[in-house]
Amino acid sequence: MKLLTKYLIKRLTVMSCYALLAVLALYSFIDLLSEIGNVGKGNYTGWTAFKYIIMQMPARAYQLMPLATLIGGLLALSQLSSNSELAVIKTSGLSTADIIRIILKFSAIFALATILLGEWLAPELGRRADAMKTTAKESSITASVMGLWLRQGENIVNIAAMLPDNTLTNIRIWRYNPQFELTEAIIAEKAQVHDGKWVLQNAKISQLTNKHINIQHIKQMNWQTNINQNLLNVLVVKPEQMSFSALTRYIKYLKQNQQQTSAYDVAWWNKLVYPIATMVMSLVALAFTPNSARHSNMGLKLFSGICLGLLFFFTGRLFGFTTQLYGVPAFFSAILPTATFALWAVYLIRKQETR
Repeated sequence: MKLLTKYLIKRLTVMSCYALLAVLALYSFIDLLSEIGNVGKGNYTGWTAFKYIIMQMPARAYQLMPLATLIGGLLALSQLSSNSELAVIKTSGLSTADIIRIILKFSAIFALATILLGEWLAPELGRRADAMKTTAKESSITASVMGLWLRQGENIVNIAAMLPDNTLTNIRIWRYNPQFELTEAIIAEKAQVHDGKWVLQNAKISQLTNKHINIQHIKQMNWQTNINQNLLNVLVVKPEQMSFSALTRYIKYLKQNQQQTSAYDVAWWNKLVYPIATMVMSLVALAFTPNSARHSNMGLKLFSGICLGLLFFFTGRLFGFTTQLYGVPAFFSAILPTATFALWAVYLIRKQETR
């Protein structure tokens, strides 16, 4: 029993890794083609674009993990079936329930990999990739963990973050004279962007002279600027690039500031359900595996299973957009596709057993 378990898990894992590498290479190639249009903007070169795609690969791997598990499971189980190994395994004493338990053990490995990618590696590398891309394209700005740094004439500006309604938070402005001596520093809690000016709220102004520092506290003031709104979009926190723990903290922060959280709620529930979806796809693979090599529709079943995996991938995205447009509960959009595919897989497996 242990020998068969190790054998099946090894075959399933190897084929799923191959499938993941194949779909990851395909999607990365498509991403690289889409980046060609940005090459030549500022200091954004072909090598920078290549590094950007490499750094985005963990995020892509996270997104494609259920699909890779499905395709790898289908290929491995179909090979076993075509060589009559699956029939021999069943006649040797392994029941369908035992095979399901083995497949769930195999899928648990990829579910754990999904958690590790989504919680640590993908968010961090994704943020660094975006910061590298932005800095390369726009020489006047720098993105870092402390937010966005911009230089406008004699001013250096630091913005910590931007809320979904385009409100800037924790703004710092340093003004220098032509000799690059600091003459004024402004610290504001928030700012609203309006047609070439920022409306700073709860601002503290420190004016430096040769003898002393004058400090003023102003509830609201206008600051003229020609900073492009597109540059500020770098500060928008992308839900899909955040870890589960970061999403939890950020949703709480948005609620405290009376901001919309629907997109982040969807991402939070997706992060919670996605590892389970990876395991469900392995059951779908079993459900679409031909019982024997004599079945003439083996290729059709494989094709149908792969299309089903793609359907799951795009259905999840569609439900996420539906939630934001029509106010559908976020947990519903995250759980429904996975639950539907799980029930369908169980039904097909039971149907095969009754034949």
